[in-house]
Amino acid sequence: MRRTAVAWRPYRPSSRTESGAVKDAVYTHGHHESVLRSHRWRTAGNSAAYLLGELRPGLEVLDVGCGPGTITADLAERVAPGRVTAVDASAGVLEQARAAAAERGLDTVEFAVADVHALDFPDDSFDVVHAHQVLQHVGDPVGALREMRRVCRPGGVVAVRDSDYAGFTWFPEVPELAEWLALYRRVARANGGEPDAGRRLLSWARAAGFTDITAGASMWCFATPGDRAWWSGLWADRTTRSAYGRLAVEAGHTSPERLAALAEGWREWGRHDDGWFGVPHGEILCRV
Repeated sequence: MRRTAVAWRPYRPSSRTESGAVKDAVYTHGHHESVLRSHRWRTAGNSAAYLLGELRPGLEVLDVGCGPGTITADLAERVAPGRVTAVDASAGVLEQARAAAAERGLDTVEFAVADVHALDFPDDSFDVVHAHQVLQHVGDPVGALREMRRVCRPGGVVAVRDSDYAGFTWFPEVPELAEWLALYRRVARANGGEPDAGRRLLSWARAAGFTDITAGASMWCFATPGDRAWWSGLWADRTTRSAYGRLAVEAGHTSPERLAALAEGWREWGRHDDGWFGVPHGEILCRV
């Protein structure tokens, strides 16, 4: 049933949500090269497979928190000649997303700086609204989902995927990785985010007013020599060189010396021939 049309009013979150979360969350990772190295690896195949069955040529898509745009470009190829609008809070990273689209000859993608809590689009603007690894970093994930629902057309879908840090698992059990995980979760929560977002997506979607929700899960696995070297190297660099490490020290959660030790723990894990690392994700498809 189609909803009654209403005048467009962007959602304005309060300073704190009902759960006590802070709306003005700090993006824990920042945009250091070690972070974007990870983001550029993501594709629709390895990061949005649960959504692909919903896509067809001619649909209009909003990609929220698009980062450097590798998933965006994949979505654009699948829905062409339909258009994709890619938004991110960082103007700088949007330049990389534009370059990625141009390199692949895509002329159906538009880019804009946006806040997921107050999207600058009228009601019922898109057939698909997608967000990958976004809700774990925002202060009001329920409000963000309400806003994504507002701009999605009746019959469309809101698709969200987030990792769940408490579910990260690995072998061998290098002690520094356990310390790293506890530190990351502490820093992320102090910054207003929720690192264990994956398990909460269904609950957040229900609180946002969705009733037709398909919830699921999938995993990234890093177990080949190349994957181990790449995954351990980028997290070693993130730990000492990205915004995450700086914020951890500035807030008094740790010291530069401990960060260096944690980075070496990552490198040690990466040198193990039997090293295995699993990253679980929660996924939801919410039909509007």
